[in-house]
Amino acid sequence: YDNLIGDGKVLALLQDNKLVNELNGEGAVVLDSTPFFAEAGGQMADIGEIKLASNIFMVHDTQKIGNVIVHFGKMQQGKLRTNDKVTAGVSPDNRRAVALNHTATHLLHAALRKVLGKHVKQKGSLVAADRLRFDFSHPNPVTPQELSQVEKLVYAQILSNCPVETNIMAPNDAIKMGAMALFGEKYGEKVRVLSISDFSLELCGGTHVQHTGDLGYFRIINETGVAAGVRRIEAVTG
Repeated sequence: YDNLIGDGKVLALLQDNKLVNELNGEGAVVLDSTPFFAEAGGQMADIGEIKLASNIFMVHDTQKIGNVIVHFGKMQQGKLRTNDKVTAGVSPDNRRAVALNHTATHLLHAALRKVLGKHVKQKGSLVAADRLRFDFSHPNPVTPQELSQVEKLVYAQILSNCPVETNIMAPNDAIKMGAMALFGEKYGEKVRVLSISDFSLELCGGTHVQHTGDLGYFRIINETGVAAGVRRIEAVTG
């Protein structure tokens, strides 16, 4: 959450789904520590590069497999070997764009509950660099007037430039505080609670901006139905 660059050691290399000692093409890299965020909770993974001098591995996807963070990509030049000491660098532009859309998703969720009612619950989401997609429980199409109200509520938070704060606590304590949790989601002994003034309080393991004003711009671009009692909103920020 705090660093975009970190030093690490190559623990494993994979090519064609087999462990290798040397990687010179497409494959995957496992490090002993990494600043990369693996895809989780609808948030798309970090991209970037892993370097050793002139040897560069371009990371186009990061996944958590079991308890291991795996970087997928391709050697842009040179090669990597097991035990190499490397520098891993996350693309700052991509991380920031995703963070903008993730914070906007929390604001959108809270605004929908205020405009449409407390029955609104998250049913799915996609947080990418270019847009956000949010699926939620609601029986009817959202009217243009309601969408306008939602946008205005989100804009009020952006203009207030509220701090976006995270705290670590036990899941039961977070839920007692009123934090929104996803039904059926398994939580560990500690959870991250993301709060935006008194507007939004949710459990979240994703990456976010520091202040709502960082979003700058928020616009709903589409509203559709995806299943019985489930609506979908797509929006852009930044």
